[in-house]
Amino acid sequence: MKRITASALIIAALSFGFVTSDALAQSGAAVGSKVGAAAPAPVNLTLPNKDGSVRFLVIGDTGTGTEQQNELAGVMMKYHAAFPYEFALMLGDNMYGAEKAADFKKKFEDVYRGLLDKKVKFYATLGNHDESNQRFYEHFNLNGEEYINFKKGNVSFYALNSNYMDKKQVKWMEEKMAADTSEWKIAFMHHPPYSSGGKHGSSTGVREVVEPIFLKHGINVVLAGHEHFYERLKPQKGIYYFISGAGGKLREGDVKDNSPLTEKAYDKDMSFMLVEIDKDKQMHFQVINRTGQTVDSGVLTHQKTKTAAAK
Repeated sequence: MKRITASALIIAALSFGFVTSDALAQSGAAVGSKVGAAAPAPVNLTLPNKDGSVRFLVIGDTGTGTEQQNELAGVMMKYHAAFPYEFALMLGDNMYGAEKAADFKKKFEDVYRGLLDKKVKFYATLGNHDESNQRFYEHFNLNGEEYINFKKGNVSFYALNSNYMDKKQVKWMEEKMAADTSEWKIAFMHHPPYSSGGKHGSSTGVREVVEPIFLKHGINVVLAGHEHFYERLKPQKGIYYFISGAGGKLREGDVKDNSPLTEKAYDKDMSFMLVEIDKDKQMHFQVINRTGQTVDSGVLTHQKTKTAAAK
């Protein structure tokens, strides 16, 4: 049975430093290609790609098996050659429609075969279109659980089930996050606590339930899907939020004009994120569309680092 209860995540009440690349902003402003319109662009990596960094991909709402999803996966492969990310975060709605073995093959394994062959490990979170039994699927690495915590270098990741945030999960989050001494804490889930989407918008019920937990325990970044576009939101109570839900579907023109929440948004083509967290306490990100063009990029400074520098 599919469970569609809203749920939330939230994050540290520390101020986030953000630096935008002017060159990339200009590049992103020039991008206006619609699905099926533009020719592929050459790889243009803007991340530093430093030794010892934690490098990963972020993608959401993927499970269609369409030609467009396959095209985006091809771009992901090209960027992997230049930026060998070790794992990928999936932000839910991993399967649309049927979930038979043939569907997992068509909508996931065949699409991302190149990355799987390169030993890229996928970590999924469950969306409202996903059956709970996906937690047993080997390539989603949930190990039979609906929410997990894992660490990569100096970064701790929390995959949460925002469909059904029961007392057990809330207690688990409280205990895990309270004991977590990692330099960076990143939570990812399906429903966005903040969103400028016209179709869905902010999952306020989710936000009200768990925001105090994340403010209390110092989560640094929240990643969500559900909305079929990309959005980088202005810091909310010191937390930085991203939406990356255009991995398999696109809701073109859905971002509200002049939303007070939006720092940057892109809803003209499908997209994914590349992220690098280096040893200098910086998080670099680059957002790339289906034709290989960069539509957003920048650098986030760890909140504690910025706070200390301001004193």
